[in-house]
Amino acid sequence: MPRSQRVPIKGLRALGVDLAGSPRRPTGMCILDDSLVARTWIAYSDSEILEAAARLRPDIVAVDAPLTLPKGRRSLEDASGPHLRECDRALLRMGIRFFPVTLGPMRMLTARGMRLRRELEEMGLRVIEVYPGGAQDVLGIPRKSRGLDALRRGLESLGIRGLSEEMTGDELDAVTAAYVGLLYLRGEAVVLGGEDGAIVMPRFRDHSKRSSSVLST
Repeated sequence: MPRSQRVPIKGLRALGVDLAGSPRRPTGMCILDDSLVARTWIAYSDSEILEAAARLRPDIVAVDAPLTLPKGRRSLEDASGPHLRECDRALLRMGIRFFPVTLGPMRMLTARGMRLRRELEEMGLRVIEVYPGGAQDVLGIPRKSRGLDALRRGLESLGIRGLSEEMTGDELDAVTAAYVGLLYLRGEAVVLGGEDGAIVMPRFRDHSKRSSSVLST
């Protein structure tokens, strides 16, 4: 993955995707531009996600799902392979825990994320992996587990507009994903990882606000 580079921010657009493991469950979607006005909706099928990306042509697609396998693991079914990627170990060093990509229902999400990444990149789009829960910790705002009103107010404190009480947790996590995508485009994010994949996170603002609670996608 290329390093995050500082570029002019005018006209940038990020598509955030809070991906569900199954198309039967809602996937939160958000398009966010440099004006920080968020537009969100819910998608289900892969085709809905891909059609939105094709129509919007964002500068970056920020997906909340594992997009790679750990180095040395041949497949998700390879029980003898390693469970953690370099980016996963980097998150642990930051005090952020998570479910490994190879654990239980995470396998379905990982498979879907890897497939969507390939299809999005075949469309000529840039795709990054993000982690809204961990990003919210770094940004010093509450997660949805502490209430959607608290998360919405936290996002608004970052300058994001257009949020409403009707937005679901999936949509608010998609807003977070899109915001991290914009930070990446602006050169205001860090890329954690190595040759087996990377996770993009905001730069730390106040380490004292980090949470060490167990994360879920």
